[in-house]
Amino acid sequence: MLRRLHPEQPASFEFTPANLEWARAQMTKYPEGRQQSAIIPVLWRAQEQEGWLTRPAIEYCATLLGMPYIRALEVATFYFMFQLQPVGSVANIQICGTTSCMICGAEDLVEVCKRRIAPTPHTVSTDGKFSWEEVECLGACANAPMAQIGKDYYEDLTPAKLEALLDAFAAGQVPLPGPQNGRYASEPLTGLTSLAELKGTGHELNASAERAREFGETVKRIDGSEAPILTKWLRPDPSADQQEGQDGLPDQEPDAAKPVVEKAARADAEKVRSEGDKEREIEAEVSSSAPENAKEDKG
Repeated sequence: MLRRLHPEQPASFEFTPANLEWARAQMTKYPEGRQQSAIIPVLWRAQEQEGWLTRPAIEYCATLLGMPYIRALEVATFYFMFQLQPVGSVANIQICGTTSCMICGAEDLVEVCKRRIAPTPHTVSTDGKFSWEEVECLGACANAPMAQIGKDYYEDLTPAKLEALLDAFAAGQVPLPGPQNGRYASEPLTGLTSLAELKGTGHELNASAERAREFGETVKRIDGSEAPILTKWLRPDPSADQQEGQDGLPDQEPDAAKPVVEKAARADAEKVRSEGDKEREIEAEVSSSAPENAKEDKG
């Protein structure tokens, strides 16, 4: 499938200060000169900030990582997780349409989206709140049919349940994700067939739904203030980590790493702006000289 940039683009893009700090922190995962390896998470954060991936955002990320625009564009157009067109201001509804979900009623969910949001996918609703698309398998086959809305899975859906979810999101609510039919997780619909004696002895919700409830706003755009920026890989004493998969130090930014990230973030803010302007000036010069060159060749 050919993926192109949307014909209507904003004039500019810039990370929030916190998101820029986060991006710079991701770059420190890689050896000096290999920062381009961070292109996917950096593009993803740009999309999380704006909702979709614009040309200015792609160029900004490319400049941030010191790579040609075309290389960043290749990544953005290759992976379908990157939205190259505007999405709803509240949520983009991703309906799983692969085998299990299709058999269990995903086509009925698509019809709801066509009626409630827009007749075609990747189209923003008239009120600007929603968009929708059909996606490949999201890996929740035991809870088919399902949809991803924001960062969470809404499973065991019916057309009526999807309609109710859309009403709730439109009203500014964030419905609890997970199974929508009373199931705890992905156990058989008829009930547990093993470890049945443990039913009701654990947490009220499964781990994913519990985490979503703690976080609260799982469809909001990310500005970088939601969680602390940790760069544990920069710790001066790696031996401080236990060998049992647990962290032996407090969950905070190590003092030795802070100057690295903060200094790089300040320096790079200027670099992104100046180099981006320079490349656009070159493009403008090439475009303006093209007609004159054509006349000379013709003569």
